[in-house]
Amino acid sequence: MARVKSGPHGHRRHKKILKLTKGQYGSKSKLFRRANEAMLKSLWYSYRDRRVRRRDLRKLWIARINAAARLNGTTYSKLIHALKTSEIEINRKMLADMAVRDPQAFAAVVAKANE
Repeated sequence: MARVKSGPHGHRRHKKILKLTKGQYGSKSKLFRRANEAMLKSLWYSYRDRRVRRRDLRKLWIARINAAARLNGTTYSKLIHALKTSEIEINRKMLADMAVRDPQAFAAVVAKANE
C-alpha cells in the first residue's frame, strides 16, 4: 500500500492550530508542535475554569448574603435554615443580588423567614 502524505489537509490543520494560539508568547504561536501543546493546555484550562468560575461566584454570593444577614441581626446559616423551614424558595444568586441592590426587600425576606 502506498504512503499517504497529508498535503493540503495537513497544512489546513496546522494553520487552524496556529490561528487558535495567535497572541501567545514566543514559539507557542509560531511552531506547530509547541502551538498544539499550548492549544490543548488552554482548552483544558478553559474547561476546568468554567467550573471554577461557578464555585467562585457561589462563594461571592454567600459572602454577600452573610454580610447583609448580619446587618439584619442574623447569620448566613441561620437565614438559610429559616428560609428552608418557612418554605421560601429563593436561590443564593437572587438573594445576593437583592442584598446588594435592594436592602429593604432583603430585610423583608429576612423578617418573613424569621416569623
